[in-house]
Amino acid sequence: MMGQTSVARPETPMPETLQLLTYEYVEDVLERREPYRAEHLAAIARWKADGRLVIAGAVGVPPHAAALAFRGEPQVAEEFTKDDPYVAAGIVAAWKVEPWTVVTPLD
Repeated sequence: MMGQTSVARPETPMPETLQLLTYEYVEDVLERREPYRAEHLAAIARWKADGRLVIAGAVGVPPHAAALAFRGEPQVAEEFTKDDPYVAAGIVAAWKVEPWTVVTPLD
């Protein structure tokens, strides 16, 4: 047809459901986390390296919470809490796991 051009449409990525683990920290997290911080970050690195953990980080300045996203079933994220020194040390006041449907890829 005259006057019309074809516009390529990018493929819409399929949504991926991750397991979002959220932490609520104790009020004095900055002081209390120091002895456990290297071990906590090492646990995150191990889980990231083997592909179970997608992304993780603190929320707020100063941090009052954290969010970590995992591939797999909810039990994968729950298992991380058993490996996390922050949880064992009582730095995490509360945590929960919820499905998180991601519609835009990280890469």
